[in-house]
Amino acid sequence: VKTHLQAQTLSDMAVGHQHNHENISGAFKSIYRQHGVAGLWRGVTGAVPRVAVGSAAQLATFTSAKDWVCERQWFGAGSWAAVLAGGMVSGVAVAVTMTPFDVISTRLYNQPVDTDGTGKLYRGFLDCIVQISSREGLLGLYKGIGAVYLRLGPHTVLSLFFWDELRKM
Repeated sequence: VKTHLQAQTLSDMAVGHQHNHENISGAFKSIYRQHGVAGLWRGVTGAVPRVAVGSAAQLATFTSAKDWVCERQWFGAGSWAAVLAGGMVSGVAVAVTMTPFDVISTRLYNQPVDTDGTGKLYRGFLDCIVQISSREGLLGLYKGIGAVYLRLGPHTVLSLFFWDELRKM
């Protein structure tokens, strides 16, 4: 629903498929009416690995990065600056690992579908990866990485900062 509404624009500015929903409840009703409950879950095959990979990257890199800056004596052990530096490095790792899944999910969510709910552009997660890679190159999977970092970077830094402070308590 979110992706349908965010992609929607005026017809003279439109890029890609337009779903033309009037509001959130209208989008839910329209998707459900046309495709049932499964239509509300289209694209989940890209979203679930996105969260798993992003969380793994976040947790795996934070402590290592924080320890690394402390070992180099850039910041003192336990300092808030070391935590922020670790969070920034972790934010980069999250953006790098999650962006391909964001691109895939967005393509799967927003593609036009047949009356039975089958995508007209991609047959599924793997087909989407293959098509993007072959048509746009591997960097096609990283479209929007700057915007992804601007969103996830601060979120990662703040989440890990507060997590680290709460853990100390």
